Amino acid sequence: MEPTTTILYPDQVTLSSLVQNLIYGSGTAGAILVVVGLLMIDAGTTRNGSLFNSTIEKTIGFFLGFAAYFVIGFGFWAGQYYVMEGASLADSLKDWWLGGAMANGVAQHVDPAVFPGLNTFQIFVFFLACFAGIINVLLHFAVSERMKPLAYYITSVVAAVVSSALSFAVWGSVGPLTNAGFHDFFGVGFVYLFPAGMALVLVPMLGRRPGMFEPHPKVHSYDAPSIGLAATGLMTIFSGLPLVILSCLFFFEPQALAVSVTMADTSVGIVFNNYGLAWAGGAVTGAIIGYRKRSYAYLLLGPLAGYVAGAPGFDVYAPWQTFLVALFAPVVAWIVYEFTQKRGIDEHKLFPLFLGAGVYGLVMVGLLKAGTPQGGYFGIEEGPYAFQHGQIGLAMQIVGVLACVGAGVLTAAILTFVLKQTVGLRVDEDDQATGLDLVYWDMKPNAASLPDRPV
Repeated sequence: MEPTTTILYPDQVTLSSLVQNLIYGSGTAGAILVVVGLLMIDAGTTRNGSLFNSTIEKTIGFFLGFAAYFVIGFGFWAGQYYVMEGASLADSLKDWWLGGAMANGVAQHVDPAVFPGLNTFQIFVFFLACFAGIINVLLHFAVSERMKPLAYYITSVVAAVVSSALSFAVWGSVGPLTNAGFHDFFGVGFVYLFPAGMALVLVPMLGRRPGMFEPHPKVHSYDAPSIGLAATGLMTIFSGLPLVILSCLFFFEPQALAVSVTMADTSVGIVFNNYGLAWAGGAVTGAIIGYRKRSYAYLLLGPLAGYVAGAPGFDVYAPWQTFLVALFAPVVAWIVYEFTQKRGIDEHKLFPLFLGAGVYGLVMVGLLKAGTPQGGYFGIEEGPYAFQHGQIGLAMQIVGVLACVGAGVLTAAILTFVLKQTVGLRVDEDDQATGLDLVYWDMKPNAASLPDRPV
């Protein structure tokens, strides 16, 4: 038997390509830190009787979304670049599903003429799969303790696929809406607004948790077990996101020229400083509101609101602009939070942060940076995908917001109809009051979670 020979393509494994691989690999580590921070916030704010169940459901939901993205999701996002090159979305899905040629190819054995930078794209699958999982973790905050586990897990798989298809249109540089002028540096639309849109449908159907707004025979009041742990989770998210931010840049020759994922002009230093100032601005206003209202909630919501509002424009804002946008973000979150509280709507995170600060942030990009060049792809000089042929505009920002929220609403509306007819949707109220740790896992609640007096 003659020995087989394998052609090596050294251009696929250069030192500069390794540096990019490390950058995007670090982004996956940052995304996992974000998951850890979210779980810590959940552990600090979910009552003891359902704490374990809430954490384990979020964890399983994360990995279901993660796995679904590997199976089919990345092909949707990468499809925009296939279309740019004259191929089709179907070609991308064929190459990048779990058994596809590009998903399983060894970089040094794949001709760069067929697919250059294969390692980087493969690492990006892991990176974006983390966010498919994070979407499910965020959604669980809105349905925690009320949605049946199987219904949530089915929803997690569907949400991962639909959000992946949505990313094709709204995040990148040559997707339909981005190429037409919609600007979203961090993916606020498909990562944050999409699950918030789903929550608009799910929260009214699932109702309030026992003890959240009024006493229940089994739950005197809904008490968070450890706000200190939630605050630590907040800072864990803060520490992980810089690595994620770096992975939202494309790097081209000469050396390490950085451009935004939207192809807008930017730099590593500007993006990092904008990120830091967004948290700082939100923290300042959040602290002011928190002390005036004597409510810890705003001390946690403030920095997050500043970050979410600034995230769409980290690449195009001057640092002072980010700081000003972030300063007012907690006010928007406060208005939405108070609106939901007064009406007894049991959703305290996605609505104020995403439908409030997130929408505000996307609109502000359209107001402050209208006319900024973006879109297309670096090196293309003419045609519909010419580098920076598009411009940021308020109208397209509004279209993008409606598309992302609308996709969430439509997905949840279809899902809830199907789930109610099949596996069921809502956990029984008495089981909610008893605590899902005992109901599902035979884990008795800590004494701290029991009512301190009869009601």
